[in-house]
Amino acid sequence: MIILHCLRNDTWEAIKDKPVFGEESVAAEGFIHCSSIEYFWRVAPNFRDIADELALLCIDTEKLTSPLKWEDGDNSGREYPHIYGPVNLDAVVAVLPYRKDKDGNYIKNEEFAHIPNR
Repeated sequence: MIILHCLRNDTWEAIKDKPVFGEESVAAEGFIHCSSIEYFWRVAPNFRDIADELALLCIDTEKLTSPLKWEDGDNSGREYPHIYGPVNLDAVVAVLPYRKDKDGNYIKNEEFAHIPNR
């Protein structure tokens, strides 16, 4: 299964040649926030006001070496993937641009067009 993690392009450029990333997030929050493709449109507004170029890391959950838990942290009835440890870069199978319209609203990537929003 593929899950998504959004970050700034400059952050991706700084970490893409390292074996793992996310140690800072794990130290600060205990895990790395991710989303399923189906629910990403629900979390996309969190990135609306970020002027920097963003990237979507497509992470293959079968390749992760750190524990992955699906949790409903806000009691919404929806579970989101949280990675409890650094992400090994060989689990990142694609890096896509975070697309948005002139108002900052997320535009779903063509690669995900066949996956319905939930």
